[in-house]
Amino acid sequence: MPACKTLNFTSPSLSYGSACVAVQLLPRDSNRAPRISWNVGGRPLYRTDQVKLFESLHFDVCRTTIYRGEGAALATPEHLAPVFLLWPDVSFDVNVEGVDAGRAAIGADGRNVDGVDAANPVPEIPLMDGSALPFFLALRREAGVPRELSFYDAPVSRQWDLRNATDQPSYGHVRIEPAETFEVEYRLDRPDANGFKSCAALSVYGPEDLYGVFQARTFILEREYEQARGAGLLAGATEGCGLLVKSPDDKSLYRVPEEPAMHKILDLLGDLSFACPALPKIRVEILNGGHASHRRILQEVLPYLLKVE
Repeated sequence: MPACKTLNFTSPSLSYGSACVAVQLLPRDSNRAPRISWNVGGRPLYRTDQVKLFESLHFDVCRTTIYRGEGAALATPEHLAPVFLLWPDVSFDVNVEGVDAGRAAIGADGRNVDGVDAANPVPEIPLMDGSALPFFLALRREAGVPRELSFYDAPVSRQWDLRNATDQPSYGHVRIEPAETFEVEYRLDRPDANGFKSCAALSVYGPEDLYGVFQARTFILEREYEQARGAGLLAGATEGCGLLVKSPDDKSLYRVPEEPAMHKILDLLGDLSFACPALPKIRVEILNGGHASHRRILQEVLPYLLKVE
């Protein structure tokens, strides 16, 4: 592997007309543990070899995951973070460039697509094609053959309903139980969207199990896309940045079977692996989940990751 090889990615993001990220592959150093260092505009945000400090990051969620640290903030790391699972013994430096506040997508409430003050926009990882595939293919060429994945025991048994408020009916649920590896079943069931449904399952034992899910693109239903654009949101989104679902029954444009649910699995992998490029040995069942529920799953397994580290 060439010393300090840097890969640059540029494309629109959710909120802005352009987003840039540089990923640097660092030479192996026997005196230092492998780690992913996340930086914004050259300022450090988080390092995975300091996972004990992970909980000090402030977490927000809207259409994407947002992390804030001392003087730095970052949105949409969930498409890039899972790719690092394939090289847990390699160190990477990630640097996301800042954005011009004037390029932010401003809604009627004066806030951008991520729900943050438009005067202080949060830099985002570029969408590329809406999947993890471009990041994976570029890193595969430079980092070499994917390595054995890293797992940790997480004897967690939990379940909870997903509600918009405590006095409202459940719109979904999450169930977690211990397993011999990482397994997930993800179901989407949206009666409010003309009966839109998607269901996918994944059991992860080795790198090859992740190749298919890396291809799954972020998606949006046509009605919701039109509403968002009408409100001045999704300024960075283009036809090449994801999957526009025009009909619940039309799967002709799917890149992989059940692509919407597969992409939700990719989001889950990214939300879990941002803390550390390792997966908990759990089985997860999710109905109508999202980044907020992924965050709670991470909170449930994080104590066991901290014990390993």
